[in-house]
Amino acid sequence: MDEPADKLPAALLVENFGYDKKNEELVKKSFWSKTRKFAGKIPFTREAVAMYYCALDAKTPLWAKGIAFGALAYFISPVDAIPDALIGLGFTDDAAVIAAGIKAIAGQVKEEHKQKAEEFFKDS
Repeated sequence: MDEPADKLPAALLVENFGYDKKNEELVKKSFWSKTRKFAGKIPFTREAVAMYYCALDAKTPLWAKGIAFGALAYFISPVDAIPDALIGLGFTDDAAVIAAGIKAIAGQVKEEHKQKAEEFFKDS
């Protein structure tokens, strides 16, 4: 998950995730259904939920929203570098993208976003 960015395939680099309204729409439409389905099975779910709340926050800069929505859209998308159906390997590319996205926007993911993520897990 902490693989250096220069070793990731080009499609996985968060720098490639400029703001795209289609990514935002996909995330808003499908994020919760996929997250609820895999919440106990993948280790980066809390970070993904915090990133989601950061992306929705009106105070988050557009460049950070682009990275967040791009990384989350990759997580949601059934078309992956490594298909999610491959047990044990299927979420490694998703984890790399989420980790890179979190690192890229770390200063934008505020305590309030993390708290909302924690509340999601308490209620689930």
